[in-house]
Amino acid sequence: MAINTNRPTSPHLQVYKLPLTGIISITHRMTGVMLTAGLILFVYIISALAGGADSYAAMQSVMGLWLLKLVCWGFVYALFFHLCHGVRHLIWDAGSSFELETLNRYAMMELAASLALTLMTFVWGCYGL
Repeated sequence: MAINTNRPTSPHLQVYKLPLTGIISITHRMTGVMLTAGLILFVYIISALAGGADSYAAMQSVMGLWLLKLVCWGFVYALFFHLCHGVRHLIWDAGSSFELETLNRYAMMELAASLALTLMTFVWGCYGL
């Protein structure tokens, strides 16, 4: 049996452009996983606090690493992104904002709000403003 080579092929990932709403949806799932990992880190911090002075000092030295600081700020961003996306879902639950232009505008607002909230938390946490 001969294979028909004249058939159209499916678009490849290099050709297909994922819409912004699809990227936001995937990011929402990724931040959910990041929040779970962040909660494990949070439990470690709480257990170190309960463990006494030696475990607290060990936790402080570990948390002083720049990579762990970056992970903590990633956790903060994931929290705010998840929050903003949840607000967007509440708007959808009300039965509105399903037009493509509105979906894209809200997606951009969601990204901007989550970045702004993370930046404000960083400034407040580092500078006490």
